[in-house]
Amino acid sequence: MISQIKKRDGRIVDFDSNKICQVIWKAAQSVGGENKEKAEFLAAEVTKLLEEKCDNQTPTVEDIQDSVEKVLIEQGHAKTAKSFILYRQKRKDLREAKKMLGIEDDTKLSLNSLKVLEGRYLRKDKNGKLIETPKELFCRVANNISQADFKYNQNAKKSEQEFLKLMLDQDFMPNSPTLMNAGTEMQQLSACFVLPIEDSIEGIFESVKNAAIIHQSGGGTGFAFSRLRPKGDPVGTAGGVASGPISFMKVFNAATEQIKQGGKRRGANMGVLRVDHPDILDFITCKEKDNSINNFNISVGITDEFMNAIKENRDYDLINPQNKEIQSKLDAKRVFDLICTMAWKNGDPGIVFLDSINKKHALPEEVESTNPCGEVPLLPYESCNLGSINLANHTLNNQVDWEKLKYTIHTAVHFMDNVIDLSKFPVLKISKMVLANRKMGLGVMGLADMLIKLKLPYDSEPALQLAEKIMEFVNVEAKKASVELAKTRGTFPNFEKSIYNDGRPENRVRNATRTSIAPTGTISIIGGCSSGIEPLFAISYLRKTPQFELLEINPLFEEVARQEGFYTEDLMKKIAKRGSIQDVEEVPEQIRKVFVTAMDLTPEAHVKMQAAFQKHTDNAVSKTVNFPFTASVEEVAKTYLLAYELGCKGTTIYRDGSRDLQVLNVTRETKIKSHQPKSSAPSNTSDKKMFTVGAEYAGGCTTCDV
Repeated sequence: MISQIKKRDGRIVDFDSNKICQVIWKAAQSVGGENKEKAEFLAAEVTKLLEEKCDNQTPTVEDIQDSVEKVLIEQGHAKTAKSFILYRQKRKDLREAKKMLGIEDDTKLSLNSLKVLEGRYLRKDKNGKLIETPKELFCRVANNISQADFKYNQNAKKSEQEFLKLMLDQDFMPNSPTLMNAGTEMQQLSACFVLPIEDSIEGIFESVKNAAIIHQSGGGTGFAFSRLRPKGDPVGTAGGVASGPISFMKVFNAATEQIKQGGKRRGANMGVLRVDHPDILDFITCKEKDNSINNFNISVGITDEFMNAIKENRDYDLINPQNKEIQSKLDAKRVFDLICTMAWKNGDPGIVFLDSINKKHALPEEVESTNPCGEVPLLPYESCNLGSINLANHTLNNQVDWEKLKYTIHTAVHFMDNVIDLSKFPVLKISKMVLANRKMGLGVMGLADMLIKLKLPYDSEPALQLAEKIMEFVNVEAKKASVELAKTRGTFPNFEKSIYNDGRPENRVRNATRTSIAPTGTISIIGGCSSGIEPLFAISYLRKTPQFELLEINPLFEEVARQEGFYTEDLMKKIAKRGSIQDVEEVPEQIRKVFVTAMDLTPEAHVKMQAAFQKHTDNAVSKTVNFPFTASVEEVAKTYLLAYELGCKGTTIYRDGSRDLQVLNVTRETKIKSHQPKSSAPSNTSDKKMFTVGAEYAGGCTTCDV
């Protein structure tokens, strides 16, 4: 009888024949097999062969895999054997690639996950040598964040175990600064901050200093430049004139250029200017050249008055922020056209709907800016800690696993409230504001993966209905969890002046905001899922490094391809050259409908998905509306107007190929699809295009990848 096996790392563990059955059954399913009893029989045959072969010796993992191959071939299951052999080779290639990275993988994460962890998150000694494994990272974070429970006489050990399991199972990930800094000397755990820009040299350079400290700790910063007097305005009594907001944006940009966040990444900023500021035209065009103010995402702060002026085709007033007097007027339609033209050209500016934000703000103070990716509108000196639930891990039997999702939400809210208590903030005013309002932003990632599992096309009405239902559930349960925390920990200190102070017990919340949808650039890679609420970037692509080349295939697509019998390596490489499968005839039509990528969708589909989530999100939603290279300025304008009509708090667009440098790209060899709008763009390009997806399209935003 075989009782133990020898693992590749030399460990001796108990033998479990059920695992052999599971491997065979999975291989059989990948080629259309439906008889699980047959898999159980074959597993028993493998066990018999091992007992004969090993003769009371402890078999190795390789011995077991050799025996599986032999039994499958001898029993006449050639297709299943081929599937298993290919899987075995793929796992071998993956192990070799991980070995080259020099990382001990004690969590069975993907190669992409390990590469991200190695580059940004795992602790290193002074010589740059890794001194932490992925599991040790999660243990460090869980242990540190659980310590806040002692303050409230709660069971910290139990919380530590729950927090650790959430991260190890990839059901939830906190924002990047928490993963990087929890349990370290830095202990700065928040992703994003908003700093005030006062109309004085002292105030401006105080914010420059604070921004540098924040960037060094791993955070990003948002600024509203709307209070600065316009260019040419008189200054003081010496006869000088103001240089205007744009000149000071360049000061912040230059400071950011010199700082690397936590020694790992360059800082990111959001710059917002109200549409009624006298320097608005200069602001709209300030990033016309790619290398100008390149550490900023910029957004125009749009008002309801401006939107009404567009609708009525009239002028609107420009207000001097110093004396509140009307300085001049502009044609609203022409300003809007300029915004759309510049966004069409290179992705900037985005827009934030300030009145839409403030109508739903929990506190009486007026919000003027957001974090770098726009999903968290914040008051001056506020910070928001973020985290995201992996929706791909919350399905069961082709349905949403609502019970598991509820548990994850409540545990995540507990985790994130602890983060607020344990964060060390670089500025005292920030610490006071954060603790006074205790804002958090719990969001989701892996939406595209969940929809694929449920066989729902991303742009279908059932997908939109499910998205709205899911976010409503997250929002309601996050609020319930916050109310429960308030019973033992108290409401946030500014509760009495908030919209929640209405005498109803169900509104006695611990946190002024609970939900937000972030882009999740790197934590979705760590979590092994699609980013935020974005559609898939690509179905298949080649990952190249100096040491190796790996064919990366969306695991859900690979599984379906094997089950349906159209999987081949050549086909996967063909798809990798395109990213999309919409023109790949070898893939059945019903599968093409489900596996859509960002560039397969119309702009309207992108906006509708953003709006579905915004309906039930306290803060805002980070979502990029992708356009083909051939899109027109008019299409951009329609998108911005639709976003406003559907209640979004802001939006950003990116036209494929409009920047020399794109964060994500794939060579496209297919011809332009019929649904794409007629071009107002230059026509001197070939059918080979590059495309991008996600919120990192502008300014190299690296903080809100949370």
